Amino acid sequence: MPRWRELPDSLDERVRSLVVQLRRLKDHTGLSLSSLQTKTGHSRASWERYLNGKALPPRQAVEALARVGGVDPTRLLALHEVAEEAWRQKPSTSETTEPPPHQARDARRRASIGILLAVVLGGLVAGLLVAAPWEHGHPSPPVHGAFVYKAGKTYTCVVKRQKGLLYAGYSTTSTALLSGPDWDVVEAQCLLRHHGFDPGVVDGVYGPNTIRAVKRLQDKAGLLPDGQVGPHTWQALRK
Repeated sequence: MPRWRELPDSLDERVRSLVVQLRRLKDHTGLSLSSLQTKTGHSRASWERYLNGKALPPRQAVEALARVGGVDPTRLLALHEVAEEAWRQKPSTSETTEPPPHQARDARRRASIGILLAVVLGGLVAGLLVAAPWEHGHPSPPVHGAFVYKAGKTYTCVVKRQKGLLYAGYSTTSTALLSGPDWDVVEAQCLLRHHGFDPGVVDGVYGPNTIRAVKRLQDKAGLLPDGQVGPHTWQALRK
């Protein structure tokens, strides 16, 4: 499995979320970039740019990687739609003209739909990921409904130790790959704060402050400080 380069700090968080998921899926396949070229029809050089945040992969490339990885592309495509809108909004040195008002309205509408899809699908996937631990004597699943992000809304953190592990009451996952916004992110933010790493406001959004806190935790735990929360980082959070 490759040791990925750290993504640029300037990369929009919506694009970063997509790239992180694509990297993990690529690692899951165990394929090299050359093999991806053969199986997806997109060149090795293109995949290198896509997976290092230098270029936004086209929708067809995302679908192809999902097919090779044997996963449903729906959630990835929702993340791609949001990332695509963010990519279009990048400042350009060659063209600074604002789009016509009707194009701006259409863009905002597409972004809103994409974010809604990402939230709903993310909640479904998170539910599947955390189902298994409940069957093995872990705390009962949280009673919270579907996560809906509201600007300015924050959550209270009450962290308790159960059967040797820390829980804040929002999620029992130990495997979820964070992209958010969802309850898994709220749980991680509470645990980060409990360990003395300030994630900023506890709002369920996997933003820059939370990513910086994750990196500090990973560094202290002897993990690769890439800001990506997976099983090893959850293990450090739950201790």
